[in-house]
Amino acid sequence: MTDAALAVPPVSEEDRLRADLYNYIGLMLAAAPDQMLLDQTAALSGDDSPLGQGVTQLARVAKRTKPAAAEREFNALFIGLGRGELLPYASYYLTGFLNEKPLAALRNDMTARGLSRADNVFEPEDNIASLMEMMGALIVGRFGTPAHLDDQKTFFNKHIGPWAGHFFSDLEGAKNSVLYASLGTVGRAFMEIEADAFRMGS
Repeated sequence: MTDAALAVPPVSEEDRLRADLYNYIGLMLAAAPDQMLLDQTAALSGDDSPLGQGVTQLARVAKRTKPAAAEREFNALFIGLGRGELLPYASYYLTGFLNEKPLAALRNDMTARGLSRADNVFEPEDNIASLMEMMGALIVGRFGTPAHLDDQKTFFNKHIGPWAGHFFSDLEGAKNSVLYASLGTVGRAFMEIEADAFRMGS
């Protein structure tokens, strides 16, 4: 076995579950869920923790949500006439404007890690859906070797931690949120767990 192989530990079951949750949240925020994703969401179950209770509530709401209603909700929240109720971008949350320094910093980090925006995606890279997907990819090494915990922590603390919790809180309380209010609860609880874990691991 080479030194390089020894340096990269296998991805643990816990980390796969973390990556799955990041990917799931990213998927839900990238586009309105279809019937298959709603059915998968309705089949989720949680424990008595704040995150688990959020998952249970999300499953309950998904069970009675039709794709057309989910699409109307998604459009009202994120697209709207001109703009949606929320602007889910790091630049906006951190500076009050779109396409600012947080986006430039993210693009630099993406380039350094060999990540690039998909050709069919026209949203700025600092939108919450893309950041959730990137974090999931880093954890399991979808675009290379799995990122060490220190690298995950650096990426999270720089691009996600400073604002994602605020965004998910806003999503919980948005006037157009029904299904997405529960997703906001899940996202906020998950961000708190991740921030605490990175803090304790330092």
